[in-house]
Amino acid sequence: MSQRLDYQQQSPELFKKFVEFNMKMKDSAIEQSIRDLVVLRASQLNGCTFCVDMHVKEATIHGERPLRLHHVAAWRDSGLFAPRERACLAWTEVLTQLPPQGVPDDLYERVRGQLSEKEISDLSFLIMAINGWNRINVAFRGEPGSMDKAWGLDKAQLS
Repeated sequence: MSQRLDYQQQSPELFKKFVEFNMKMKDSAIEQSIRDLVVLRASQLNGCTFCVDMHVKEATIHGERPLRLHHVAAWRDSGLFAPRERACLAWTEVLTQLPPQGVPDDLYERVRGQLSEKEISDLSFLIMAINGWNRINVAFRGEPGSMDKAWGLDKAQLS
């Protein structure tokens, strides 16, 4: 399956602004280790192989343990995640797959028990951003691994 079109080339200004928006996430109140788990989980849910591939490599470079990466898809049944991480993963799932009735109050309260208001807000923007990347890469069939060298992901040594 080949890429359908190069959205970066077709919409360079929009792409540039979206990248700028994403770069602000590095200043987020949410720590890198949780950001890595969140973007991986959203990408799994959205079936974005380009992003799953990229985020596994990024998380590996950031020092995430391989077993935890394998368990992200089944985080509810795994004992490898702390309550704060579990709250972030639950928030990721509900915002990625919005239920018809919206976000349940009990889930919101559970997340509030683990994160500050600023952290919940920053996490929500992160989830919004990764869902955008997932959608554009699924739509135009981004090829997993195609940007590894350019983005330094070859350092993960997972190719």
